This record gives sequence, C-alpha cells and structure tokens, in this order.
Amino acid sequence: MLPYLDTFERIITRALLVMMAGVVLLATVELAWLLGKDVLTSPLFLPGLDELMELFGQFLLVLIGIELMHTMKIYIEHRVIHLEAVLSVALIAVARKIVILDTKELPEGALLGIAAIVFALTLGYYLVRRSRREKSDPNPERKG
Repeated sequence: MLPYLDTFERIITRALLVMMAGVVLLATVELAWLLGKDVLTSPLFLPGLDELMELFGQFLLVLIGIELMHTMKIYIEHRVIHLEAVLSVALIAVARKIVILDTKELPEGALLGIAAIVFALTLGYYLVRRSRREKSDPNPERKG
C-alpha cells in the first residue's frame, strides 16, 4: 500500500508544480499588462503612486510564486521541506502585504502585530541560516 501512496504523492506534487508554473506565468503576464497599461496611459511614463504600489505588489506576487516553485522542486527531488525557502516565501509575502497596505485604514496596534511577524520570521530565517552554517563548518574556531 505504501508504494502506491508514494507514487500518488509524487504525481500530486508534480501536478502542483505544473499548476504553480501556470499561475506564475499568468501573474507575470498580468504584471507585464499592468506595467504596459500604466506606462502608456496619461501622463506618459509617469504612473501614479497607487499604480506603482499595485505594480510592486504584483511583482512580489510573482516572486512569491517563483520561491514556492523552488520549494516544491526541492521537495520533489529530496523529499524534504526546505525551511529556509519557506521562511523566505513568508517574508516576501509579508513584505508584499506591507507594500500594498493602506495604513490609514488599519486598526490600532495592527502595525505592531505586523512588526512582530516580520521580526519572528527574520529571526527564524537567521537561526536556520546560522544552524546550516554551523553544520557545514563543524569547527568554526579553527581558521587555518
């Protein structure tokens, strides 16, 4: 029974990777469309602040998709979830939210919550990177 489940899991993860590639392609086409539309409309080559925020948000959305595809590829190849990549995706997603956020409409204390999330993700990313570095160099005291 387990070999069938393993095969099923491989098929599903590959299907998800193909679908994610399609979503990233569509998001990239939409980004190109938005960029072209914003640049070619009046005033020429000067998109407004709202348009720039939308473009940055769309750009970060494409970047999130690419990072998710990378994470899925690593999972398919090595059967491990690459924690560093997952934390990176989470940081990019929060950064995207911050870029497109209208702070005037936030409830009181929401910015502190967002700051706490950013801090926790950054700290987690740092700790994962540091532990990986320590594993690759078992004796960091010896430099030569």
